[in-house]
Amino acid sequence: MTPKPTVHDYPAVIVGAGGAGLYAALELARNNIKTAVLTKLYPTRSHTGAAQGGICAALGNLEEDHPDWHMYDTVKGGDYLVDQDAAEILAREAIETVIELEHMGLPFNRTPEGKIDQRRFGGHTRNFGEGPVRRACFAADRTGHMILQTLYQQCIKHGVEFFDEYHVVDLLRDEASGGETRGVVAYRIADGEMHVFRSSAVMFATGGFGRMFKITSNAFALTGDGVAMCYRRGVPAQDMEFYQFHPTGIVGIGILLSEAARGEGGILRNDGGERFMEKYAPTLMDLAPRDMVSRAMYMEIREGRGIGGKDFLHLDLTHLGRKVIDEKLPDITEFARVYQGVEPITQPVPVQPTAHYAMGGIPTNTDARVVGDEKNTVVPGLYAAGECACVSVHGANRLGTNSLVDILVFGRRAGLSIAADLAGGGELPALPADAADQVTGELERMRTRPRGENAHKIRVELSEMMMDRCGVFRTADGLKQLTLELRDLHGRFANVRVNDRGKVFNTDLLEAREVGYLLDCAEATVAGALARTESRGAHFREDYPERNDTDWLKHSLAYRAEGGPDIRFKPVTITKFEPKPRTY
Repeated sequence: MTPKPTVHDYPAVIVGAGGAGLYAALELARNNIKTAVLTKLYPTRSHTGAAQGGICAALGNLEEDHPDWHMYDTVKGGDYLVDQDAAEILAREAIETVIELEHMGLPFNRTPEGKIDQRRFGGHTRNFGEGPVRRACFAADRTGHMILQTLYQQCIKHGVEFFDEYHVVDLLRDEASGGETRGVVAYRIADGEMHVFRSSAVMFATGGFGRMFKITSNAFALTGDGVAMCYRRGVPAQDMEFYQFHPTGIVGIGILLSEAARGEGGILRNDGGERFMEKYAPTLMDLAPRDMVSRAMYMEIREGRGIGGKDFLHLDLTHLGRKVIDEKLPDITEFARVYQGVEPITQPVPVQPTAHYAMGGIPTNTDARVVGDEKNTVVPGLYAAGECACVSVHGANRLGTNSLVDILVFGRRAGLSIAADLAGGGELPALPADAADQVTGELERMRTRPRGENAHKIRVELSEMMMDRCGVFRTADGLKQLTLELRDLHGRFANVRVNDRGKVFNTDLLEAREVGYLLDCAEATVAGALARTESRGAHFREDYPERNDTDWLKHSLAYRAEGGPDIRFKPVTITKFEPKPRTY
């Protein structure tokens, strides 16, 4: 007989302990709301720690800058699919957010005058596109790591309760009462016991799903858990077709070499030593938005100008000098030495585009409340922020350093929204006795099945298919083929078994569960990419190479359905900046 799960009662539950989850938890603690933070990793191993280059805010410490310029760059960088009310909030609140982080103790690099230092980053400009501007605040090339450590220390200081290595495996909603949120089910990794967290407010801050691609900068833990759990419980996934490929990943493994390298003056070169971005973006060149740089790199490789005729190009830092490299780019240059055996001070670094960031995800409004349909109807008690969410502040393509601003601005807003919604107190929602039975049964069948499919093999096949047919370039034929292949993988996944039959630290079981999440995210991504017959931002259709504002200036919503996702649409919010051609 399966033992009953342990039940915990908390007014608020946060799933994920990266920057968004920690900032929300901190705000809730400041408002004296009892909160549980559940994370499948130790908090400081969250993927926010991998963000390198900086966090942008129009402080104007080194040259003139304004929030309106930042907002414009965000809208233009997102190829006008950005909801402009969200972009305005991002640009305005970025300033106070960075200052608050400094007050918390984050060790930013400093100017000689003692101000927060700032550097250039891709797509960030002065005076509505005239030229590059120094907007990215940074702590060497370890900015995300410093943010994570700073926020975690603050959470500990304020008494936030953490449930480390509790892997959330299901969202509890009451469909009969209009989708009221009731809590989550978690699997305690240490012993395989099931735990139910009853709560009136659940926030997802679970990060992205880059592991559905073969070459990715994402950690192995980024498997789309939050997006997939909401998708399975009736919440649509928004703008999933927009997945960003970062131009400078380590060849073959995808570990990121930050855009900070180009912000400090690094140059991309082809086999002939040519600074090829002069052809594609004559004003910003190597600091053009990532979608444009990645496509340009693929074009150079396709046309035979890859290094030695191979599928990579060079990032040249040799002219920067040892002082700049050692003081401002220490981690990423060490990556080049360790993983490639290259000395960046004297040798160019081999790079290729790597799957990096999901612009799409769980749809939310600007207060981080999840919305469940085309009319932006709020889902009671459900919140999301960070990469797993789609407020749509990034539109069709995210600018560098906007991710850290996003997780902090909207993570804090999520915490404040939850605090406001719980201010009156009240009873926790009723919970049926069998709340955990469905997911417990799914996990037990997977753990005890005597014969079946190998989850790792499915994961490898998925990542190769997605990389080949839903990467930087896409076509209808490739996406249709991929749709059929994904259907087959879903069928095989229903019969997955694992080798580890135990319950203590059964990571084999949980990794198999994650493959299911990746399949759901891939299904929604491919359906959106096939439906959108235009090219915009990170979504490039070779059979529809032009942007089409007449038919496609709208967000996609993928609803889970029998036979494949049901794609619907909702309008983009436009306030200040009308769409126009996107040139750099």
